[in-house]
Amino acid sequence: MVSFIARRVAVGVIVLLGATFIVFMMVAVAVDPLAELKASSAPNKEILIERTIANLDLNTPPVLRYFKWLGHLAGYLWGDGTFGVSLVNNQPVAAQLTVAVPTTVKLVFGSVIIAILLGVTVGITTALRQYSSFDYLTTFFTFLFYSLPAFWVAVLLKEFGAIRFNDFLGDPKIPITVQIGVGVAAGVFAAMVVGGRPRLRLVTAMIAFAAVTGVMVYISASGFLTKPGLGIVGVGLTGAGAALAVVALSSGLGNRRALYASLTTVGVGVALYYPLQYVFASARWPLILVLWAVAALVGAAVGLVWGGQDRRVSARTAALTAMIMSAFVFSDRMMKAWPSYVDSPRVRGRPIGTLGAVTPELGGTFWFATTDVLTHLILPTTALVLITFASYTRYTRSSMLEVMNADYIRTARAKGLNERTVVIRHAFRNALIPLATVIPIDIALVFGGAIITERIFSWRGMGTMFIEALRHGDIYGVMGYFVITAALAIAANIVADLVYAGLDPRIRMNA
Repeated sequence: MVSFIARRVAVGVIVLLGATFIVFMMVAVAVDPLAELKASSAPNKEILIERTIANLDLNTPPVLRYFKWLGHLAGYLWGDGTFGVSLVNNQPVAAQLTVAVPTTVKLVFGSVIIAILLGVTVGITTALRQYSSFDYLTTFFTFLFYSLPAFWVAVLLKEFGAIRFNDFLGDPKIPITVQIGVGVAAGVFAAMVVGGRPRLRLVTAMIAFAAVTGVMVYISASGFLTKPGLGIVGVGLTGAGAALAVVALSSGLGNRRALYASLTTVGVGVALYYPLQYVFASARWPLILVLWAVAALVGAAVGLVWGGQDRRVSARTAALTAMIMSAFVFSDRMMKAWPSYVDSPRVRGRPIGTLGAVTPELGGTFWFATTDVLTHLILPTTALVLITFASYTRYTRSSMLEVMNADYIRTARAKGLNERTVVIRHAFRNALIPLATVIPIDIALVFGGAIITERIFSWRGMGTMFIEALRHGDIYGVMGYFVITAALAIAANIVADLVYAGLDPRIRMNA
């Protein structure tokens, strides 16, 4: 594997050098960095033009300028060079990247994860329910979302997800007609997903209707939207529900040891609910991540103690339950900061932000700042998820259908394995092989910047940096952007090969 990675990295460096040379030449020939100055009426125009020519070394042929830039880049990587100075704001390109890269990561990371999880889940479900009403409905909406213009989705989200929702928070009472309508829609959707006999569909629809309607009645009557919170009881109940879901997917509810291990993990989380409130008083992201890792280790230890026929299954199930349980505890603590955040002078009762990554001059605690970041992420993340998850749904559906018709799936069923084992352990892993090629590359491309979304929601990320650099003829800004995105694309191809080999045992790295 080491030799394979070394070969791929060497090839990647050669490709990166060739790509940067081509892009540098194209920008140098096509873009005139002096265009704005030549059209300027400033009295010191000639001085500014001469200064720009000197700063950008425009009297040197583009080929030589490229090799000079490459030398500066190599020096920067070794710690004694420079990435170049931007023509837009006369700042080092490296300083711009230190701002743009984290902003883009913050913007697209959550949307990519949600889109992948949602797309894969819906794709598997539609494949298992092929030619059903749920399959047709999902196909219609996935193609609809895939074809929606990004700017139009963003504008609609601003109108309905921010402006009107912020108005609604002034008096968050859900009309009874809306409660019933949403409950009916949830019941119909659940019946379509489950399928099967009419009696089973009817019972599923009634349960979904009662559950969704009951939750909406509670939200409206309790003022949950103004003073949200789960409390120790809510954390315990949601944790128990998550434990049942995780066990059902991971090992099946028939595995009692795994079920008891997951429920024990939920009990441990409930017992630590109040002590954790004191720890959260001095919370920072490193501490939160450490606590999350500790929760996973504790869950794995509980699973090993319960044991069973396969201790690893119990440990894996309990660890995943512990991570979800800790997320519920964290979310509950976040909710407690919501009322004071909404009433703060900078927010003024309109918490869903439409511009920028944060509220200027907000201040406050860790929970205040985190709540502010999340409220500004809601709209752009939703826009990106609606547009991108459709492709993952279609990839997963087609791959899953191909796998489900394979001979080894029929053999697994003939051996008497239950449907969950056939789908999760045999079909799902092989259905991921095509996605292992697509997803890493898509992630790398998305990290290049969601240009339209960034512009509409005023996020200063990689996409905005690239557009401004190209508009001002800033060759060093363009090259800074291109080096990052090209390096990510090459790394994504290497990761895709490694994941592909991990999923398919027929592939050998030393072949």
